[in-house]
Amino acid sequence: MLTQLALLALAATSSAHTIFQKINVDGVDQGSLVGIRVPTSNNPIKDVNAAEMACNKGFSQPVSNKVIEVKAGAQIGAFWGHVIGGAQFANDKDNPIAPSHHGPIVTYLAKVDNAATADPNGLKWFKIQEEGKDQSGTWAVDKLYNKQGWYTFTLPKCIAPGNYLMRHEILG
Repeated sequence: MLTQLALLALAATSSAHTIFQKINVDGVDQGSLVGIRVPTSNNPIKDVNAAEMACNKGFSQPVSNKVIEVKAGAQIGAFWGHVIGGAQFANDKDNPIAPSHHGPIVTYLAKVDNAATADPNGLKWFKIQEEGKDQSGTWAVDKLYNKQGWYTFTLPKCIAPGNYLMRHEILG
């Protein structure tokens, strides 16, 4: 039996100039900036002890409070772009992310009472996915770059029903 999860996605970019701005569930696009707390800047968070590591700093207004329903075991696609809406200018070689920013991609969840209103700071995050460098020497971020900003992973089937915040993180 598949269980329903409610997700509100958060972006965390540790050292990469890109913004998480769209999600799809089993191939169905949820819409640009829908169900995502979008940061006001694509600047990286460099202090790993900063509260902003949970989901970047400053959110664009209005903040989306749309909660996306997801079944355990679903395919989740996360779309990243250099700036909101895609390329910063024609032939932006740094879109979706500068090709020099090699590194892993990691996804976390935190169980919350209400995904639409939960404060991301001080939560108990747990890792549900990670990808680093594969056998061919290709980093997860390189794969995102080659797929024009999309990174897809499977939500574990063992996730209990309820409300969660999802943190999708690039370490470039």
